[in-house]
Formats: sequence, C-alpha cells, structure tokens
Amino acid sequence: MSITGADEAAKTVRVDMDGEVAIVTLDRAAKRNAIDERTVAALGQAFANLPAAARAAVLTGAGEHFCAGLDLSELGEVNAAEALFHSRLWHRAFEDIQFGRVPVVAVLHGAVVGGGLELAASTHIRVAEASTFFALPEGQRGIFLGGGGTARLPRIIGVPLITDMMLTGRTLDAAEGLRVGLAQYQVPDGQGLAKGLELAHIIARNAPMTNYAVTHALPRIADMSIEQGLLLEAMTSSIVQDAPEAKARMRAFLEGRAAKVRPPA
Repeated sequence: MSITGADEAAKTVRVDMDGEVAIVTLDRAAKRNAIDERTVAALGQAFANLPAAARAAVLTGAGEHFCAGLDLSELGEVNAAEALFHSRLWHRAFEDIQFGRVPVVAVLHGAVVGGGLELAASTHIRVAEASTFFALPEGQRGIFLGGGGTARLPRIIGVPLITDMMLTGRTLDAAEGLRVGLAQYQVPDGQGLAKGLELAHIIARNAPMTNYAVTHALPRIADMSIEQGLLLEAMTSSIVQDAPEAKARMRAFLEGRAAKVRPPA
C-alpha cells in the first residue's frame, strides 16, 4: 500500500507499508537525493505521521545513492538568521526520526555524505551496501555541519575521526564505516532493502513499550551521570514491564512457550 500526502512536500518522500513496517524513501534520485528545504520538511512530516499500523520503519533512498547531503543550490546568499532557521528545521525533522514513535532502520548505498550522514546518524540501525561511502566535505565547501551531526556523530564515531573527515575530506568505504560504527551491518549491493526489512520486521515483533524505551531512554541514560542514569533506568524498567504485553510475554517464557536465546549461527 502506498500512502501519499496532499502537501507538495510529499512528492520528494514516499511512504509505503510492508505489513507492520513503514518504508520511507527519499525520492530525488536525479539530485542524488540531496535534501532541500521541501524534502527535509517532508521527512519530518513522514516520521511524525507514520501510519498507525507501523511498528518499525525503514529509511532508504531511490536510485544509486542514499543521500548526497544538503542541496547546496538552496544556500545562495542566505544571511545568518536564515541559516539558523534552516538548521533548526533540519534539527526538528531529524528529532522526529531519532525520537519518533518507532525504531528506524536505514538502508545505505552509494553516497552518504554531509547532511546524508547526519540523516543516517538519526536512525537506530544502519545497513550499508558494499557501494556505500561516507564523507563530511563541509570543510572543503566553506561551511559547517548544521543537521545535528556535531551532536550525534561524536556519540557514534568520536570527535577525532569527525575532525579528520571534516578537515581533510577523508572518505570511508562501507567496510571502514562498519568497523567504526557508522553501520552495524554490511551486505552486498542490491541486498540492503531486504536486510533492512528483515531487521525491521524482527523489531516490529517486540513489545512497543520496549522498543520505545530503547530508542528514547537508552540514549538519554548514556548522556547522564551514573546516579541519574540508574534512576531513569529503574523508572523506565518498571513502566515497561508493567505493560500488559510485557506480562503476557513473561508468562509465555516462564511456561516454556517462548523461544530461548541461541548462539549465533
């Protein structure tokens, strides 16, 4: 089933459903899925208004590239105030991804560059096809990250590597991205969407409150002092396990009706 909005912005972003998984597709292939203001607004709108049936989401890009970043033709001669408001628009949209209702799996291929890497960093699990390459060319463009990358990427790969990428234009391939944590999975070209959907359907089978706690509480606990984090962990754990679905799952496990954890194949 395909879902289309009446807003003009929806033309750059598609939302389809595969069972309980929403598939959100950047649809500017002719521009290597570079993000303009219309598209970033559409992304935020898509994730803020996912279909009620969605319990997980996959984010991907049409064509040969995931996302080549900011559409630089849009910058023009903007003043500081306009640039500030533009950056905050990106922040709001990517917040709707990272701290939205459901976990998001990104399927990466081709360019994951600049704002495209900032977008990928706002998702929870990233699958990289072999063609994927990561870069932060802002240093060579005379600009600076403005889509949340300075807040999210240090928590994934650290300040030294980001500094290197921004100052020297260093590009990482899929294998390097996997090694440093920009992706958690690597697959051959053409197999990313299948792997992303496989993972998303596994996630969709989890209790919704558990998924919500992992995506909302876990990153915030990691940013807290130990004392504050332990308190939030205890409160979150007590709320999650009190949900009716959690109690039903625990009964199934205790009665031998649930699958046990097995070693990896």
